[in-house]
Amino acid sequence: MSNQIDQFLGTTQIYDLGKDNKFSQDFTSRLRNNLNDIILTLNSKQSGLFSQSEILNGQLFYPDYTLVNSATTGPPQGRQVYHKSIPTGTLPNIGTSTTAHGITFLPTVGNTTFRATRVYGAATDPAGKVMLPLPYSSPTLNQNISVYADATNVYITTGINRTAFTESQIIIEFIKDN
Repeated sequence: MSNQIDQFLGTTQIYDLGKDNKFSQDFTSRLRNNLNDIILTLNSKQSGLFSQSEILNGQLFYPDYTLVNSATTGPPQGRQVYHKSIPTGTLPNIGTSTTAHGITFLPTVGNTTFRATRVYGAATDPAGKVMLPLPYSSPTLNQNISVYADATNVYITTGINRTAFTESQIIIEFIKDN
């Protein structure tokens, strides 16, 4: 894997130790390199776990170079991305639904150390077997669905009756700058 950003590892590693110990140093070196490749691959993958708790999702956002100054001890590092899944229930009938997201570190006033990277989700009409991405964009204006969040809630706004979509969830991805 060296010199390559790749999340695929070979499935078979062959170690020929021969009949004497002169190959043991080569074995140790190759084993160490293979374990390092596994660790790098695991650390670079995005987590497939969507939790209602705030978790690291395995994404790494570019470094914030605005944090560099004469007192900085080293270059800024990539910033970890967190995500949280919020069940938002039935979509509204022409209006806005409000669901508390429970991300508690968000300040309600003043400067924030919170930076959103994505807000997205999906809604399901189980009877009609229809799925919609959230937010939803349509050339017919009243069919659009908007989604946004503030310090305490997630808001979903519909222009037509969408109550057939009884299951929905929003995922908020964000960076916490220190």
